[in-house]
Amino acid sequence: MSYKEAVSKWESRGKPLIVEGANSRIWREGSGEPVICLHGVPASGFLYRKVLPELAARGLEGITFDLPGMGFADRPSDFDYSWSGLSQWTVKAIDAAGIDKFHLVVHDIGGPVGFDVIRQIPGRIRSLTVLNTLVRAASFHRPWVMEPFAHPIIGSLWVASMRTPMIIPLMRTIGMHDGPSNDDLRAYGYLLTRVDGGVAFRKVMRGFERTSEFESRIVSALKTRKFPAQVIWGAEDPALKMSRYAPEICEVLGLNSWHKVRGKHFLQEDSPKEIAQLVASFVEGQRK
Repeated sequence: MSYKEAVSKWESRGKPLIVEGANSRIWREGSGEPVICLHGVPASGFLYRKVLPELAARGLEGITFDLPGMGFADRPSDFDYSWSGLSQWTVKAIDAAGIDKFHLVVHDIGGPVGFDVIRQIPGRIRSLTVLNTLVRAASFHRPWVMEPFAHPIIGSLWVASMRTPMIIPLMRTIGMHDGPSNDDLRAYGYLLTRVDGGVAFRKVMRGFERTSEFESRIVSALKTRKFPAQVIWGAEDPALKMSRYAPEICEVLGLNSWHKVRGKHFLQEDSPKEIAQLVASFVEGQRK
């Protein structure tokens, strides 16, 4: 299967999602309590293509959608691609999908975006599962592999390389072990740069809110939440290293430990069954 065939197959599993500000595409598999999975960068809902059916097999409804500027979502030139802007859009997307209460899974910048969603609609969230992300926004520095995307000249060249086979060794170095095929990795690059060549994605990369004000907002939302949370980490992540970032998020969530699974930054590629089982067990534990 070529990377374009992989993209087409993934697209066919979803449906259009009409949202004020930017339309997108949504994937929903299974029945039962909804589990919304938020992606980060440089990715899209494609990252969860193996997780959704595993959630469905465990009696849950696995859901993901593309954030504006990535995947099959619109890429408006005047959109607010900051974490605050993306979180406000995400609430609208959840409403547009007709979802009331749900379990939330976040990854990468889907973390700070999702944490700000929690601040806005805390009463609608049943549980939180955190995958390789950050919470201390004010002191966060983009990993070396992501920093070039945010700069004017080198950023355009770096994004352009994502459309070539160069993405394969890059993604395998930071992202995953042997889970995806090379064509799957090419699909990541295609979904990142389709339509606009990655212009909107670079706006996302420049929109990181690394401020004490934003950090204070999301930390407060997490510390005052009324629902349970767990942390799952891809143990070999070279970008968001477990030894630093996992303890930080656990401290904010009031947890003493986290789950370790096989994987680098994109742990969904190497451990989809393990992630789905931990989510399902967590949900089931709340019913007892």
